[in-house]
Amino acid sequence: MTADPVVPGRLSGAGLDVGYDDRTILAQLDVTIPDESFTVIVGPNACGKSTLLRSLSRLLAPRGGAVLLDGKDVKGYGGKEFAREVGLLPQQSIAPEGITIIDLVSRGRFPYQTMFRQWTDADQAAVDFALQVTRLTDLAQRRVQALSGGQRQRVWIAMALAQQTPILLLDEPTTYLDLAHQIEVLELCTTLNKSGTTLVAVLHDLNQAARYASHIIAMRGGEIIAEGAPADVITADVVHRTFGVRARIIADPETDTPLVIPLGDGAVSFDEVPGDTATLRSRQ
Repeated sequence: MTADPVVPGRLSGAGLDVGYDDRTILAQLDVTIPDESFTVIVGPNACGKSTLLRSLSRLLAPRGGAVLLDGKDVKGYGGKEFAREVGLLPQQSIAPEGITIIDLVSRGRFPYQTMFRQWTDADQAAVDFALQVTRLTDLAQRRVQALSGGQRQRVWIAMALAQQTPILLLDEPTTYLDLAHQIEVLELCTTLNKSGTTLVAVLHDLNQAARYASHIIAMRGGEIIAEGAPADVITADVVHRTFGVRARIIADPETDTPLVIPLGDGAVSFDEVPGDTATLRSRQ
């Protein structure tokens, strides 16, 4: 496994053992999210990307090891206290029956509400900003159930933005979105990152990851195959070891970031990829 030297990061995982029922997904995994990075996790289906994100968000408790925020086990944080530091856009969310867009987005401010602090101008400004940047202001009074899949995804993104956490985790944020809206979301992520927000996102599109991320984690079989800057991770060797796909890597003519060109000459080579080939075959 290739990796960058240890970098500062408020959020990390140490010796993580994570799984579901009797199935282990991550075993003794160590990871550190660089502060103020736009980190993208890539890898084939069922490799542990979302499991890692759910663990970092405290949604899934590890069986062993610990998720740390500022060096402290996240289990030691109160719910609202943690939610003011780390936000999550999960892969699938269900809106309450009959709720409007503005009411759902406003729930992003729940971590800031206490018995002594009710709704403030700052809360309203955060909600207004989230609606504006996701282009939902004019739809604010519509019911979420009446929206298309892409519009609903934008509502959940808006709620996460309204939470205004310094660390934001996004599990497949471009799901259900057409290409134009995918780019719009990723450009928004870049803007947030430039303002100081640490972002971690799971993406399936390697070229989008290479173009927008500042730090990439490549996973396969519950392990980190490589991590670092896009130019160091998106290589023909790493793509082959991670996905079993032969590819040529060229410079993106627009951004000079790595651009993956899959090759058609027997692109998937199970015999040369280490690991469980039966599992790989089952996914094709």
